[in-house]
Amino acid sequence: MEKRIGTITILIRDREVSQSVNQLLSEHADIILCRQGLPFHDRPVAVISLIVEGSVNSINALTGQLGRLPGVECKAVVTKNN
Repeated sequence: MEKRIGTITILIRDREVSQSVNQLLSEHADIILCRQGLPFHDRPVAVISLIVEGSVNSINALTGQLGRLPGVECKAVVTKNN
């Protein structure tokens, strides 16, 4: 399948699910090129941004699993077909 480059932004509003988020990211480590996290200590939110490279199906699988976690919002942007 054709690989694409993309970004995934994850907003975590419930820190209790952080372990589940990290577990999913570890399971999909093969498509993650870069990860940057920003835990806001004075606000009830943490932000993780990812640069990914993989098939549309693999990127969508990760965002779908993340988005189903309570207290987590997730969006992906993927390059278009050549």
